[in-house]
Amino acid sequence: MKRIFNLRLEEFLALLFFIPSLLITIKANHYFFAAGMHIPRKYYGGLIRLGVTLSLMIAFYYFVKYRPFWKYTWWLREVMPFLFCIAIYTNMHDTIGFVNPHDVHDTLIKIEEALFGVQPVLWAQQFYHPWLTDYFSISYMNYFIIAVVVVVYLLVKNRPLEMRKVLVGTILCFYFGYFLYILFPAAPPRLTLANQFTRDFTGGFITHMQNKLINLNPSSSRAAFPSLHCAVTLISLMYAFKYSKKLFWILLIPGISLVLATVYLRHHYVVDIIAGFALAIFTYLVAPHIDQWWNNLRKKYATVEDHLLNIEQETIIRRGTYVGSNT
Repeated sequence: MKRIFNLRLEEFLALLFFIPSLLITIKANHYFFAAGMHIPRKYYGGLIRLGVTLSLMIAFYYFVKYRPFWKYTWWLREVMPFLFCIAIYTNMHDTIGFVNPHDVHDTLIKIEEALFGVQPVLWAQQFYHPWLTDYFSISYMNYFIIAVVVVVYLLVKNRPLEMRKVLVGTILCFYFGYFLYILFPAAPPRLTLANQFTRDFTGGFITHMQNKLINLNPSSSRAAFPSLHCAVTLISLMYAFKYSKKLFWILLIPGISLVLATVYLRHHYVVDIIAGFALAIFTYLVAPHIDQWWNNLRKKYATVEDHLLNIEQETIIRRGTYVGSNT
């Protein structure tokens, strides 16, 4: 218990989700092996990816425990859990079908029909244009930039306490989304409604590159509900509005464009977007309370040595000594 609660919330979550992600990936590989079929690269590649992630985790937890060059490298503790989160997401995204076979996309399609009288992704075909497709392709690929830009801004501005609040909220948003993916597996409309589209995309190099990236994902992807693209975009905008109004206005148009791109490019149903927004708002509200609850448990179970080390770390962060500031 002492070892567990010496970890921060986001560090513990990385370990917690890594284990089922590994087991599910092994199950996916075993399925093809037992059937005498060729194991697709995305599945055995998942094992390699998790192996690399595990090696980095071991190095990371060693770093956290012994704190080499801590005065200058403490920020690695802030950044690495986010990278672990993305690695776990990639594997969960690929293997959800091996966890819960009860897809809900047919239900989502019916809800769309009831709400709008038409499938929005099909209705959007009337607006297809090469330059618009390129624009939305760029917008969609801005996802990970928007996810980290508030964190980077606060790091550069020497505001580490606010930076970690944003990191914790963003990481929790991802993990909540992973859990919902498993509960409600749904294939995206580009797959479920493939035979109903009457127009194809035309665009330039950007669209071509984005399509190649999409094709790297499994054709049986079940990670549509909720839309984490929209959830993470909204929570990033909320944090930007809280900590930097100027940054918020800079991110607003790219953020809106990303949300529109999820429908235009056939990646999500509108219901996914609504669920993603609800997830972002929920996470934004509960993240501080969850983090505080975990910190109270850490204080309860931590040894005197761990407590002193954590005080030292918080002192370094508060003083901003990593950039030589005395404030």
